[in-house]
Amino acid sequence: MAQIDRLQADHYIIPLPQVLEDSMHGAMENFEVIIARVTDSDGAEGVGYTYTCGVNGGAIADILTREMAPRVAGRDADVIEAIWKDLWWACHYGGRGGPTVMALSALDMALWDLKAKRAGLPLWRLLGGYDARVPCYMGGVDLHLSPEELVEQTHRNFEAGHRHIKIKCGRDALREDVARMAAMREAFGPDMPLMTDANMKFTVDGAIRAARAFREFDLTWFEEPIPPDDPAGHARILSEGGIPLATGENLRTLWEFKTLIDSKGVSYPEPDVTGCGGVTGFMKIAALAEAHHLPVTSHGAHDVTVHLLAACPNRSFMETHSFGLNDYIETPLTVVEGHVTAPEAPGHGMAFDWDKMDACRA
Repeated sequence: MAQIDRLQADHYIIPLPQVLEDSMHGAMENFEVIIARVTDSDGAEGVGYTYTCGVNGGAIADILTREMAPRVAGRDADVIEAIWKDLWWACHYGGRGGPTVMALSALDMALWDLKAKRAGLPLWRLLGGYDARVPCYMGGVDLHLSPEELVEQTHRNFEAGHRHIKIKCGRDALREDVARMAAMREAFGPDMPLMTDANMKFTVDGAIRAARAFREFDLTWFEEPIPPDDPAGHARILSEGGIPLATGENLRTLWEFKTLIDSKGVSYPEPDVTGCGGVTGFMKIAALAEAHHLPVTSHGAHDVTVHLLAACPNRSFMETHSFGLNDYIETPLTVVEGHVTAPEAPGHGMAFDWDKMDACRA
């Protein structure tokens, strides 16, 4: 048994290589990364992280340092489920979602990384293993691009190994979204898997109109048409709009996913390991989806998520995101013909370049 000796939390502000924009968060020039580093009594270290679009990072780091570090010190590092449950209930009254769950997610990820390293196994094998080669798509944050610029961006993504593409929607006029999708289909044909993401822009009725307008483009899914707090609204959009829905990146708990799935309001549940309770939460959500015969997708953190989907028999596509974190890690994942292969190194294999990260310390 190895005891937890130390939990360290660090807060960074990472500049984006280019301004990104979606329908609700506006223009983004940087993002925050909050890293949890767990050291055990033998000196081994596990690393986890979460991220924001530029707000609340300080609160997340403070929760890790002030609330969670004293509660995990001296505990058996292997009893991750027990630690998760204890922290969940300790922090529940003051924050059962939001920054609290994001902090818990970063810590949980670090504990699983540590456990896999101690076992000498890559995380995906420790989680049971299914298939290391995971289908992925490129998730563009590109609402500001013209149809022509969107096509140019997609050509660059194809050169980088991608074969499946997601674009933003939610322009001021629905016809603009339609024109962007039409340009993509004209340039790349009917067989390329194409998704679209509204980032919660629409009302229920507006999303139904949009879904009907998008039908001709044979989308793999229509993502986050409305805020995730309205399961009944999602059910209406799925039923009346007539195209599959993906959602869940802004849900924070297994129980929220259960409510959404029970409402029949989602085709592709979409947890984010950095915000749904970490590896522990993600794998439970994936199992819940499997029990309802639903394929699971993912949001963000692809360097870690590849291990989780490599252990999920009901996985669909993994998102690879456009944030610039690849410049701050030692061995970024490589996309080959629309797939990413989970690494075989012990742990999750994601190693930060600490010198570069230190230059971005908040």
